Amino acid sequence: FADLVLETWDLHCDRNGREHRTADMGCKQLVVRRGQPFTITLRFSGRAYEEGVDKLSFNVETGPCPSETSGTSSHFVMTDCPEESCWSAVSQQQDGESLSVSLCSPPNARIGRYSMTLEACTDYQGSSYQIGDFVLLFNPWHPEDTVFLRDENERREYVLSQHGLIYQGTCDYIFSVPWNFGQFEDDILAICLNMLDINPKHLRDQNRDCSRRNDPVYIGRVVSAMVNCNDKDRGVLFGRWDNQYEDGISPMAWIGSVDILKRWNKFGCQPVKYGQCWVFAAVACTVMRCLGIPSRVVTNYNSAHDTNANLTIDRYVNEKGEQERYSWDKIWNFHCWVESWMARPDLAAGYDGWQVLDPTPQEKSEGVYCCGPAPVKAIKEGDMLLKYDIPFIFAEVNADVVYWVVQGDGMQKQSIRSSDVGKYISTKSVGRDSRDDITHNYKYPEGSEEERAVFEKAEHQKKSIGEEDEGLHLRIKVSEGANKGSDFDVFAVVNNNTDEERVCRVTLCARATSHNGTLGPQCGLTDPVDIDIEPRAEKRVPLRILYEEYRDKLTQDNLIKVVALLKDHQTGDVLVAVRDIYVENPPIKIRILGEPMQNRKLVAEISLVNPLAVPLNGCMFMVEGTGLTEGQLVKELEEPLEPQGEAKFRMDLMPRLSGLQKLMVDFESDQLTGVKGYRNVIIAPQPM
Repeated sequence: FADLVLETWDLHCDRNGREHRTADMGCKQLVVRRGQPFTITLRFSGRAYEEGVDKLSFNVETGPCPSETSGTSSHFVMTDCPEESCWSAVSQQQDGESLSVSLCSPPNARIGRYSMTLEACTDYQGSSYQIGDFVLLFNPWHPEDTVFLRDENERREYVLSQHGLIYQGTCDYIFSVPWNFGQFEDDILAICLNMLDINPKHLRDQNRDCSRRNDPVYIGRVVSAMVNCNDKDRGVLFGRWDNQYEDGISPMAWIGSVDILKRWNKFGCQPVKYGQCWVFAAVACTVMRCLGIPSRVVTNYNSAHDTNANLTIDRYVNEKGEQERYSWDKIWNFHCWVESWMARPDLAAGYDGWQVLDPTPQEKSEGVYCCGPAPVKAIKEGDMLLKYDIPFIFAEVNADVVYWVVQGDGMQKQSIRSSDVGKYISTKSVGRDSRDDITHNYKYPEGSEEERAVFEKAEHQKKSIGEEDEGLHLRIKVSEGANKGSDFDVFAVVNNNTDEERVCRVTLCARATSHNGTLGPQCGLTDPVDIDIEPRAEKRVPLRILYEEYRDKLTQDNLIKVVALLKDHQTGDVLVAVRDIYVENPPIKIRILGEPMQNRKLVAEISLVNPLAVPLNGCMFMVEGTGLTEGQLVKELEEPLEPQGEAKFRMDLMPRLSGLQKLMVDFESDQLTGVKGYRNVIIAPQPM
């Protein structure tokens, strides 16, 4: 027999991409998922492949130093009966000189870039052919993969959906901002794989790092560290919380991960300025979804940052309600992290499922700024010793806050009521633009037997007292419409739950604050007032917060912290109530003109009214949406936008993908920043 000579081959990128749900990546390369077969066609010249005469075998390799022992290289012969647990090749059908072959990786293969060679042997004479490169990803559709997720709707949301909502605001005013994850956009896969290749663990030991890339726990830990740059590890984002963002882009201005990852890549992996928790979490979510690990962004309201890990956060205020001394322990009005779905064979049974990964740099874990993966189940059960970082996250959702009032004579008095940490833990619902409250995954109901048992296990007596029925009760209410540009009222509401008249003194103090709990200048204060309250009655003490007072003090977080202080003259007790108020931006209106159809021009009309009493300068709209725009579109207004004036413009779009897409808009100017809007657009498929 003459030698078998390979003439051409076809990796069927499109067909394999559709079957492996990677077609949206629009790559020119083959991208497949582990444990699932893919088909290639070999075309020989001169003669056809003859079974029994010719022997075909394949070599696949990943990483800089591939070896069979570390699972980064495999040599396998084409057979009739494939092995489930290793790489295999099976001949499918023969058509003249063409032979189609089905290749399959084991469901625990290392993910990443692979090269593939074919060896064709006849009578011990052989030739070797380099037949191209491909990328292997995790496979949540395969029951044997450690990231297997059973529900198809969940896989669509947490792996395939390229846009979503991230919850922000305060526990009293929850709202969502749109986010363009864009994990299948051009170049994103290459950037994510590059991130794995420049991570310090890879640089220290390339062989060990590549051999561990079959494990989503390992990958999650690497991604959590690489999204921040606090370890001088060429990480993606530079975190900043002090409202000084002039030499970069404000964290509030981003509306998607694609722009951030492309900037990072373009400038040689220099950290992109600037990120805060939701930006870190959203970028990590993009990377994990891109690699095939189901992931979602989660928001925890009143999130505790307990630096000394005693599960108690002490706050000191004076009798006017002003902060007395600085505390490293902080309460963030909200904090975002990522949950990724994976099995935990490294732990005892019962901890598979959602794992917390927190890429925001807060505390070091094993010497590196990363956090997780921590099983949500372990946080709920108070299993502090399990990997990774359970105590830190447990505190974020469970710490106690104790207010101490420092009196004129220096005496400190503990407030009766402590505030609630870890409220309304939220994520976007599957397949809908609504909020899913997942607090029950993290904690047992307040006051339940199970909760008490968990706290005992965590060696912590929960001090906080529930709503007090007896005595006086204090809370803060906000009038309708805390809108940027207008004045609004807040009230200290005092309830007398006793059968006798009570006399008390009430003070209200308002200060600009930032999202991580750092306090800014005062923007409202009442003189202490003495009030007497009839039995079982309610009284209100108002504080008017003026636009001219808060205008120059508000940070881009748009937050004002109001503290109310009540001193009960009869008992000497002191009550403290605290509320974060979000000052609302104006809405962005988006209209879609015409019938949305794939590969046909579509027009969006976008408008915003200036609610302030001053003109807005340097106005800019940023528009993006996977499948709707090629990258980010920017519209700059040439003129200032006068008070109550409307900015309106039209933009042409060319939808590339069909189905439900999101068009997202961000507005920036000198006085009004981080204004967000979005519109769902259903794109009809192009007629065949």
